[in-house]
Amino acid sequence: MFSLPRFTLLLPYSALNFGFSVNHKLMGFTNLALLCLNHLVVSARFFVIWDSKMNSHHSLELTLRDILHVVNPTQDDWNKRFQIINDLRAVVQTLEILRGATVEPFGSFVSNLFTKWGDLDVSIELPNGSYISAAGKKFKQTLLLDILKALKRIGGFHGIKYISHARVPILKCESNKDNISCDISINNLSGQMKSKVLFWINEIDGRFRDMVLLVKEWAKAHGINDPKSGTLNSYSLSLLIIFHFQTCTPAILPPLSEIYPGNMVAELTGVRAVAEKNIEDICGLNINRIRSDRSRRINRSSLPDLFVSFLAKFRDISLRASTQGISPYNGQWEDIDTNMIWQPKTYALFIEDPFEQPLNCARAVGHRNLVKIAQAFESSHGMLTSANQNHPPLAVLVRPEVLSIISRSQLANPLRIHPQLLHRNPVGNSNGNGRGLIGAHPQSYRSSSNNGSNQHQNRNGGASRAPTQVQQQYMYQTNRMNQRGSQSHVQLFPNGVNESIGRPSSSQTQQQQQQQQQQQSHVQLFPNGVNESIGRPSSSQTQQQQIWRPRSEK
Repeated sequence: MFSLPRFTLLLPYSALNFGFSVNHKLMGFTNLALLCLNHLVVSARFFVIWDSKMNSHHSLELTLRDILHVVNPTQDDWNKRFQIINDLRAVVQTLEILRGATVEPFGSFVSNLFTKWGDLDVSIELPNGSYISAAGKKFKQTLLLDILKALKRIGGFHGIKYISHARVPILKCESNKDNISCDISINNLSGQMKSKVLFWINEIDGRFRDMVLLVKEWAKAHGINDPKSGTLNSYSLSLLIIFHFQTCTPAILPPLSEIYPGNMVAELTGVRAVAEKNIEDICGLNINRIRSDRSRRINRSSLPDLFVSFLAKFRDISLRASTQGISPYNGQWEDIDTNMIWQPKTYALFIEDPFEQPLNCARAVGHRNLVKIAQAFESSHGMLTSANQNHPPLAVLVRPEVLSIISRSQLANPLRIHPQLLHRNPVGNSNGNGRGLIGAHPQSYRSSSNNGSNQHQNRNGGASRAPTQVQQQYMYQTNRMNQRGSQSHVQLFPNGVNESIGRPSSSQTQQQQQQQQQQQSHVQLFPNGVNESIGRPSSSQTQQQQIWRPRSEK
């Protein structure tokens, strides 16, 4: 609690300024004692409250760190998805109608916002010379049916479902080996470009990626991250976090109109290489300008502060959504009645797609589920800010299966056991096999302390280069395998790493040449001394086979 000497410095001035006469000694001493006692009680109460808040903040920070260690994908998780992409390429090559088509990933895998159980989005890009293909919906549906038949004939996937009534027709399936869910669409170039921009936003502030991973897990724990059941999709959750970062004080991210002004999807026409380069040039120029702006105020909020304020900001979303919509493009709430492109109001919740206005990313959310979403925000915020809650309840933040992995990881490290796990029965031995504290992705956690202005809002280079190299080298490999031959790309981040989309640095080129000499049939993706050739995990990865595997995210 506290010790009396800690507060004795507060007493002398009160005693000296307290006037009393010799004739009223008894009354004077009594009043002085009461004054000092009152001062002591008030100071002690303040100290106890302050100490409780500090302990609660520190405990939440440790809890969020543990969650990030578990949900971050490992290099093995990257390789599994690379293998699925190659398997799908092999399936596509068996179809004469898809001769010359390419298989290109997008979504959270490309934007580096996927968790270790995240699904994989893949687009089959039809050949159209150098021009962007514009196949009709009927033709796309026909092609997806052909792919469905090929998947069933060749094998390797199960749970194959054809969803034709969606705005973008897709084919859903799961890999037999790892049960990773995969969504296949046709000519989804807009999805690829949106994914790239989200990836570039990671480079403005490293806390964005951490928040996305935490919020995704939290939303799944509360059953509000499933568009099939009428709740939020992961893209909408990412946009809510962008909006939260835009409306903080000071702002962490700018309105996305300052990164790309206009409707990006509408400008994806003509020659593909030219259209992509134009978007990359504009985004690269604006992102570099934002990151190099020395007059920009730095937001030093810790990750726990950002998470709690995120819950607070949207706990009244069901009430506010009746009259206002969320616009990450403008970085503010917009009145629906005065926004002509949003009318008529036909949705319970409006989250505008900043790259394809006025598309509503939350169109699947109904009025009943909107109330459920608001309740999840409200109840979670109440639990995390409760005066009696010094140890954040893990059940509020993660699913039971993730909680089980955290308990295994922490029981293997007694110095880091969460207080809430002390009374849990051990769930088997763990030596990091659950991908917990050991073997996490290089970008698994960034300290959320307030030391250093460049720790979060990054002006002079990204917080971690590894994911960037992974993605850029994969895109380089994809371009080579697809024989697109496009060399006109923009370098976005001139910080010693050649991160131009589709163009590896000289060191990366040397490594690829060395690997090609050793293995003619594989391409090395990670320059970190690990054998990560497609479809062939290293011996260390083989040893780290997961004892228990949670359900794949659907």
